[in-house]
Amino acid sequence: MVANSSIKQLVKILIGAAWIDGRIQPEERQYLQRVAKEKGIADDPELQPLLYELVSVSPSEVYNWVQDYLGDRPNMEDYQRLIEAISALIYSDGEVAIEEAKLLTRLQLLDPNSEAQKSTPSPVLKAIQKLYRRWADLQG
Repeated sequence: MVANSSIKQLVKILIGAAWIDGRIQPEERQYLQRVAKEKGIADDPELQPLLYELVSVSPSEVYNWVQDYLGDRPNMEDYQRLIEAISALIYSDGEVAIEEAKLLTRLQLLDPNSEAQKSTPSPVLKAIQKLYRRWADLQG
């Protein structure tokens, strides 16, 4: 049941991340529904109101859920899973809102290897940074 609880927490965070810019984009909505179905939790009574946008999620809730998911000492596997899932969601609509970029930046600070490998970011973070820089260049 721990694995199912972890998956449910991750999907909750993804829903919150989709709300972080104030609204869920159609591509994000499709992504969230697909992930929930693939993970077998689309019918979960706790997730349904969130998944079908019956209630909104505030940025502070998202950050609290991230903290609950990772805990005080996140392991690399949970951190990687979280950063990859959120990145896929954020880039699903082809746009990166400022709030979404802030979320990714804050997640980087939680990297369990950040102190051990400050000079060598993970390949996932390098890809995110590259996409973010490309997006920022297009905005400027």
